Amino acid sequence: MTRIDPGASDPGAGPGSAPGPHGIGVGTASGAVGAFAEPIRRVSAGWIAAFATVWFGVWMAQLTPVQLLLPAQIDAELHPENWVDSVVAFGIISGIAAVATIIAYPLTGAMSDRTTSRFGRRRPWIAIGALVFALSLVLLGFQTEIWAIGAAWVAASVGFCIMTAALTATISDQVPVGQRGFVSGWMSAPQAVGIIAGLLLVTELVAGQVAGYAVLALLLVLLAVPFLLRRDQPLLAADRARVTARGILSSLWISPRRYPDFGWTLLSRVLVSVGNALGTSLLLYFLMFGLKDENAEDDLIVLTLIYMVFVVLASLGLGRWSDRTGKRRVFVFVASGLQALAALLLALVPDLTVAMIAAGLLGAGYGCFLSVDQALATQVLPDAASRGKDLGIMNIASAVPQAIAPLIGAAAVVLTGSFLLVFVLSAAFAAAGAFAVARVRSVA
Repeated sequence: MTRIDPGASDPGAGPGSAPGPHGIGVGTASGAVGAFAEPIRRVSAGWIAAFATVWFGVWMAQLTPVQLLLPAQIDAELHPENWVDSVVAFGIISGIAAVATIIAYPLTGAMSDRTTSRFGRRRPWIAIGALVFALSLVLLGFQTEIWAIGAAWVAASVGFCIMTAALTATISDQVPVGQRGFVSGWMSAPQAVGIIAGLLLVTELVAGQVAGYAVLALLLVLLAVPFLLRRDQPLLAADRARVTARGILSSLWISPRRYPDFGWTLLSRVLVSVGNALGTSLLLYFLMFGLKDENAEDDLIVLTLIYMVFVVLASLGLGRWSDRTGKRRVFVFVASGLQALAALLLALVPDLTVAMIAAGLLGAGYGCFLSVDQALATQVLPDAASRGKDLGIMNIASAVPQAIAPLIGAAAVVLTGSFLLVFVLSAAFAAAGAFAVARVRSVA
């Protein structure tokens, strides 16, 4: 298995390379062929539309429970005398889901790297993940015991990992470097739209917890169909790495000393994602108990809408700008700074109007970060033959913070009795992420 220097030129972009179907480059001059070649043909608008559509379904199904359904379900089940108990229970369930995520992401990514199905490497796993995710959400809606709620959410998180590990790998498989910032924007922009659409769906259009989860599950599957109908480059049996448990487990370690840019990018993503998750995952509780807001659910939708607008504008606009300039690090640095500023505003001025301003700053920072950092990540991967596994490891840095931040936030609330420390930590993590990405050397 040939290692590719992250700082080297694109292996599929040399003279004699020929484009394959749907933007999959087949490099001949470099020796990289078939599924392992660097893509050189720009993906079409139809491909991007299908890609954005599946991510819209994914984010709606993942973030609507995190933002509203799951904490409300836990609170309704516990009926605690002290509201902190509800926050702690939510944090513990999220923390357990984070452990499952750490295991599921790289393992399923590694398995997709080795899949020789005639339907391609990624499509079977996207379909499997969607079904596991959807069925788990349906089951979650019927649970009334805390342990069962936690178990169903862990299963849903595993389905999310299976699906998105394969989805993110398609960027490296099929999208050329000069288009990755813009395409990654279409992975992140639907996140914001998915949150607001999901919140409106379960608060205004669908009555009840069971129906809310069921509709999210149905939409998840339906919105995945257009992308599943797109062709995926099959992996030839001769190119398939030997599948052994020991081989897969040993491949999960990527030495930060040997591949420092991968290590710094991974660390930066962990830090910034924790900071963002701390700033957003406890918003409902912040409005309910921090600001004593009697219209907490309605105001959560307003804040999310503001956040959404800025995420979309920043992810698409700045992602394209990053492609045109060929620079990534400076955009990630600015994005981290905006998120830190937003968190400090929430910490120092706990007011609904200020929270709206902070939501805009947080959205702009995170939208820029999501699109540009994803493009950066695809440029520091150590091995073309293990993109799914390597991006699965990178995806841990995005998904685990969403799961573990409520636990960190709950601990901060227990220690202080307020949300001040939660937002101070959010700012500190985001700022630290900016300094980590500054250490990347092979990408401008």
